[in-house]
Amino acid sequence: MVTSAQTPDRQSPGKDADDIHVSPSDIAVGVVIGRTSEFFDFFVFAIASVIVFPARLFPFADPLQGTLLSFLLVLLAFVARPVGTAIFMYIDRKQGRVAKLTLALFLLGTSTVAMGLVPSYAVAGEWAIVVMALLRIGQGLAIGGSWDGLASLLALSAPKRKRGFYAMVPQLGAPIGLIVAALLFSYLVSNLSEQDFLDWGWRYPFFVAFSVNVVALFARLRIIASPEFQEAFETRELQPTRIRQTFRADWRAIWLASFVPLASFAMFHMVTVFPLSWVYLYTDETLTFFLNLLAVSAACGLVSTLVSGWLSDRFGRRRVLLWGSLGIGAFSLLAPLLLSGGKTGVSTYLIAGFLILGISFGQSSGAVASAFNSRNRYTDSAFASALAWLFGAGLAPLTALTLSTTLGLFAAGLYLLSGAVATAIALWLVRQFEFQKQG
Repeated sequence: MVTSAQTPDRQSPGKDADDIHVSPSDIAVGVVIGRTSEFFDFFVFAIASVIVFPARLFPFADPLQGTLLSFLLVLLAFVARPVGTAIFMYIDRKQGRVAKLTLALFLLGTSTVAMGLVPSYAVAGEWAIVVMALLRIGQGLAIGGSWDGLASLLALSAPKRKRGFYAMVPQLGAPIGLIVAALLFSYLVSNLSEQDFLDWGWRYPFFVAFSVNVVALFARLRIIASPEFQEAFETRELQPTRIRQTFRADWRAIWLASFVPLASFAMFHMVTVFPLSWVYLYTDETLTFFLNLLAVSAACGLVSTLVSGWLSDRFGRRRVLLWGSLGIGAFSLLAPLLLSGGKTGVSTYLIAGFLILGISFGQSSGAVASAFNSRNRYTDSAFASALAWLFGAGLAPLTALTLSTTLGLFAAGLYLLSGAVATAIALWLVRQFEFQKQG
């Protein structure tokens, strides 16, 4: 176990903590930059899994099967994420937060860039698939390792009456990352021939990711050098604990907390990757139209995410999350009609979906952290978040597309409804047991 006396030497990247002061607004900027880089990397892969990889990596399969196989690659990162959390927690305890973040973001950036260099199946055969799968696992390990606790620090540093707003801030990285990724792909698709895009144009978004990750790394390291971070670390708020002892003490809390944001995380892919695959496979809409619509819808989600912070401070985080899960449940019943309603229906599906998602997603991260006491909050939150992304977002594209093509769109709606029900039940149980009182 790391002692507080060791902390300043291990955590400082070269300057005394007292020389640097970072306000909550500075922390917020750093957190948003960091989350944007992570989500940009993942959305670049997710979009490519629909419009690039079926043709380049799985040309031996029909378009539907090729997309499903691509979604298996998407899933790999979410499976690897809890493993990455465990590996980098060990590095955090032994070498410090700076070493951990540097290695994690370097792995994330290099894995993403290397994806843009993978040859096609026509050139490398099955090795192209194997290499892409390994790089995707590398992405997942890195995302698990990039958990830095800065969202918790932001909430702790914020004025008490604005805790909900500041807890929302890290979630802004998701719509921002999606907007940038969607517009970048839209530009390439609209300005290149189909052959040029599939040959080399699709690679550029993967190359952009490395520069984004470098900026994110320095933004995070600046915060880690702050006295606010040191104080939170020394008081155990951001201190990693041993995984075995943490799970022994809090496994029920971790398991339950992973279901609190389940509806948000499932909805996350149900309004991004899944509709992209459905429109691309089964409608005549142009890819440029949908990618631009995705960016506009994400902008609407950005606004509703901001609103969720105000609602949380006014009405409470759990109530907002419950409203969000109810909204997702209602949306799941209308989704099949909207998605099969032509251009107007698809537009309504995406814009309404993102507006609902923003309310729920905006408070999902803070809800996970608040479920634990300060003793193990950092480690508990990291694993609960990793499991929530696996169960919620990781399985969503593959499951929804499989259900919708075999049973109909209504089955995908029922799948989303099950996530909303799971979140509502988890919120009720968290309220009953009040896990933060443990220990």
